[in-house]
Amino acid sequence: MRLLPLVALCCGISQLAAADSGSRPPNIVLLYADDIGWGDLGCYGAKVIPTPNLDRLAAQGTRFTAGYCTSATCTPSRYSLLTGEYAWRRQGTGVLPGDARLIIKPGRPTMAASLAKLGYATGVVGKWHLGLGSGEVDWNKKIDPSPNQIGFTYSFIMAATGDRVPTVFVEDGSVVGLDPKDPIEVSYKQAYPGDPDLTTDAERTKLKMDWSHGHNMALVNGVGRIGWMKGGQAALWNDETMGDTFADKACGFIARNKDKPFFLYYASHENHVPRVHHPRYAGKTPLGPRGDAVVAFDDQAGRILAELDKHGLAENTLVIYSSDNGPVLDDGYKDKAVELNKQAAHMPAGPFRGGKYSILEGGTRVGFIARWPGHTPVGKVSDALMSQVDLSAVFTKVAGGDPADFLKLDSVDTSAALSGGAGRETLISSTQGNLLSIRDARWKFISGVGVLGKGKKAQGPLVALLGSEADQANDSRDQSGPRLFDLQSDPGERDNVAQAHPEIVGRLKALLDAQRAKGVAQPLPK
Repeated sequence: MRLLPLVALCCGISQLAAADSGSRPPNIVLLYADDIGWGDLGCYGAKVIPTPNLDRLAAQGTRFTAGYCTSATCTPSRYSLLTGEYAWRRQGTGVLPGDARLIIKPGRPTMAASLAKLGYATGVVGKWHLGLGSGEVDWNKKIDPSPNQIGFTYSFIMAATGDRVPTVFVEDGSVVGLDPKDPIEVSYKQAYPGDPDLTTDAERTKLKMDWSHGHNMALVNGVGRIGWMKGGQAALWNDETMGDTFADKACGFIARNKDKPFFLYYASHENHVPRVHHPRYAGKTPLGPRGDAVVAFDDQAGRILAELDKHGLAENTLVIYSSDNGPVLDDGYKDKAVELNKQAAHMPAGPFRGGKYSILEGGTRVGFIARWPGHTPVGKVSDALMSQVDLSAVFTKVAGGDPADFLKLDSVDTSAALSGGAGRETLISSTQGNLLSIRDARWKFISGVGVLGKGKKAQGPLVALLGSEADQANDSRDQSGPRLFDLQSDPGERDNVAQAHPEIVGRLKALLDAQRAKGVAQPLPK
């Protein structure tokens, strides 16, 4: 008889714990790749790149075949992701130099700020590339504003990209490891006295990885960069250990915040150039550094997923994988990506043409995987239209908040698609030159001419992803008028059927014009 009260007490505690567990909103982890294409993962058809961790994530959740970033380049995609607003609506949201000011105004709704208001610990680890500070940045002092002023309670980032200075990590607004006796100076205008001339053959032979175009200014870790930098020697990152450093910081964030809801935005640098990674990845694929870097990203994702398992968090965590834009081969360094990709017959954009910089599907149609136990169907392949511009609204919704601030902009609440429901009816993609396209479930209409934008031509980095010479000749002929593609029968966008379907052209053009009328190229808020 004496055991009954104890049993009742234990049952009561158990029920209370279950209720508490059920009432806790889900953790959210966003695994964001850089320049990794739709076809670079095994679960999307890659034959020569092993990605067991992301493949397992797809098998445990839902793999979307029509998931999109908003732009074919990184800064605008990241802006849209975090704000719920298309970047083409704002001037100054193109690819930024490493010393740019922060282009997201503190105080405006952001993905991180929305979740922080709901009680989440919010962390960003990895590539930022949305600017820092409010003017000319003094890298030797606390940088304000930084990600911490737009909703992130923790940040460990690189300011821009691995091929741009400053080549240092910034943690919660301060450069990591900086020696005050060796201050940092950064310039995107002129070299500093004593800088080596990386355009000479003598200096190029010394490089760890030679440049093919544009990366011949600052010399850091044996690699040429964009822009010039002086000082800060103790704070310089090491390219080979960068991925491990980011993964360490991400896992540390999870461990510190395991007892409360958290949001982790893990923005890996893989496989952006320069593709200089840890020697343990060399030769993991026949594609050279580009393919090996995808393996490195998969390993980082695997470490983060294992950290969730370690703390018993996986069952109550929504994990989403995607990429900031489509693939690129030669993006400024001689790493043999073009030659080795061709030899291996690898299709980094899958069945689509184009890639980074392009308005064709390969530019913005990227991998999109969601796992949320008990919510996302297991092993499902979904053709629902999904856009990263919606994730601010979706994350707010699943966290128990009101996504109205984002729905007033360009976000659509597509949270139902995570449970097997419908996605968007239409979505818009853009390029750096603000060439726009709009698609629905079947049709895609491209406004304007070119694959990059008015007056722009595809150069080496993109030509390799545009298909055969005949394909490129067709592109040139088709640019005299509207372009319409039937993505169901022609996913490679080789047959312009605009003349055969003027009513569909008219319908999609009207929808796109209505979106333009809401505001195009407005100045950034001050």
